[in-house]
Amino acid sequence: MASGKRYNLLCGRTGDDRAEAMDNLKGQLLVASPHLLDQNFVRTVVLLIHHSEEGAFGVVLNRPADNTIRELWEQVGETDCESDRRVNVGGPVAGPLMAIHTDRDLAELEILPGVYFAAQRDHLEKLLGQTERPYRVFVGHSGWGGGQLEHELEEGAWLTTPATVDRVFDDDDDLWKKVAQHIGESMLASTLKIRHVPQDPTVN
Repeated sequence: MASGKRYNLLCGRTGDDRAEAMDNLKGQLLVASPHLLDQNFVRTVVLLIHHSEEGAFGVVLNRPADNTIRELWEQVGETDCESDRRVNVGGPVAGPLMAIHTDRDLAELEILPGVYFAAQRDHLEKLLGQTERPYRVFVGHSGWGGGQLEHELEEGAWLTTPATVDRVFDDDDDLWKKVAQHIGESMLASTLKIRHVPQDPTVN
């Protein structure tokens, strides 16, 4: 599983051209299968930030830490931050503090239209000093070596669906259930060629 790999985002970028020959899952949500028993990823939803032949890199969206962003920033930052939102545990691999946000001017990488990645200190300082745009802050990340994620997908450890801005910043306590249900309904509709799946399955 991803817990055993440290993935270097900057090194991984050099594989973008080679990744065109494979399914690139950047900007997708990885939804843990009910059969995935790794305690680091049980009932998790992972936003995949980068994917190439060298490996993959992402953050868990639905694993909040105990401390708030303001409490964490008081220890490591030099600017003000008033956010009482909780920090997210992005995964079991240690690394720099990072953020997912919606401000193009503070972006080091575009993950999907309207959603960006930042880890540089000056970007984080500006991002955490404002309150107008949504953002999430992560400690740790999830990483896969070359071919590892593909193997896990073949084993059925993960389900995938395109990420959206609303999903990335969703505060739902059971995001995993919501996204897994959406995937299930989409698969059912595709298999049966149904244009609309009602909220109440007894309705037909």
